[in-house]
Amino acid sequence: MSEPDMQHKETVVIHADDVESDGAINPPIYYSATFQAKDADEFAEMAGTSRHPKYYTRYGNPLHTRVSKIVAELEGTETALVTGSGMGAISTTLLALVRAGDHVIAQTRHYMSTSKIMDEMLPRFGVEVTVVEQADIQAFKDAIRPNTKLIMVETPANPTLVVTDLKAVVELAHANGIIVIADNTFASPINQRPHDFGVDVVIHSATKYLGGHHDLMAGVICTNELLAEQIWETHISIGAVLSPMDAWLLLRGLRTLPMRVEKINQNALALAHFLEEQPQIERVFYPGLPSHPQYELAKKQMNGFGAVIAFAIKGGFAETERFIDALALSHNAVSLGGVDSLAVHTAAMWKGTMNEEQMKAAGIPPNFVRYSVGIEHINDLKADILQALKHTYEIDKV
Repeated sequence: MSEPDMQHKETVVIHADDVESDGAINPPIYYSATFQAKDADEFAEMAGTSRHPKYYTRYGNPLHTRVSKIVAELEGTETALVTGSGMGAISTTLLALVRAGDHVIAQTRHYMSTSKIMDEMLPRFGVEVTVVEQADIQAFKDAIRPNTKLIMVETPANPTLVVTDLKAVVELAHANGIIVIADNTFASPINQRPHDFGVDVVIHSATKYLGGHHDLMAGVICTNELLAEQIWETHISIGAVLSPMDAWLLLRGLRTLPMRVEKINQNALALAHFLEEQPQIERVFYPGLPSHPQYELAKKQMNGFGAVIAFAIKGGFAETERFIDALALSHNAVSLGGVDSLAVHTAAMWKGTMNEEQMKAAGIPPNFVRYSVGIEHINDLKADILQALKHTYEIDKV
């Protein structure tokens, strides 16, 4: 049978992992830590093959292989590795690619655990880190040193949705022999493909869009075969293993990824425009809005603008808390990219890991809301926000 021509993402998520099987349309869950070899020769072949799907599940699993094929195809990379969480993917990649004496450039705004690695973990191992404003390409250029090994970007950036110019960063990095890593979690491969701009390693917290149902933990590392081999050698030592059950759930989630993201994009853009019209909202941050300072850049490198909207409530910490508490449809919970909407008071969420000065530097005011839009009907989401705003300010009149 010839290889199918898969030019569309809707087909990729259904057929990119097609393999010879026992006839089951839906693959079984390979709940086995180890696999039997027929003889000594086969055992040697299994043990000596990177990411063998039937040797030992820390090294690989048939479901790992299926997920990797789909996500690599979506991102346009040669291959992909899977891990037990998004942070497993980020930490494994960073520790695989740097050593004592190296220098790393990171952004002012990253996912909080990524920032913690940059601020605390890497310096403990003798790796220097320079943090720059991601909207300023000159800042990246000025930060480069002879020992700069890699640049880590995240776009749109959590939680303020600042957009990093992927093409400009890659051109600057590759001219100086520097590896570029992009956290593509906030965009998804449906909305953005960093590898198309030359990014060397693309990372996802698959817990978010790729899984899509808030019921699994997983990470994916998309790259070329050479870097994948280097990262895999570190991965099997760190052991951030994706469980067979979570791999199966992730595979199921990937089947509907394009449809879910399309609906989420539509909802989020409509809701962002709606929020801008509300007098109780100070400001809305969404890359798909013309009011976003990097709207033109976002249009150039993104096909859609994703689930996450950030906005500021008029008032302070107390008013924002009341608004979050009054929402009926949107759960007060972390994460993003799932079928149901989630809303968090950003200052409250980060209060345990950042002090007021750090939050201010990261652009997180006390009246900031991060809203991840789901696939509910847009009119119901609008009505829920209106009643929550009404409740918030009616209390002040009592």
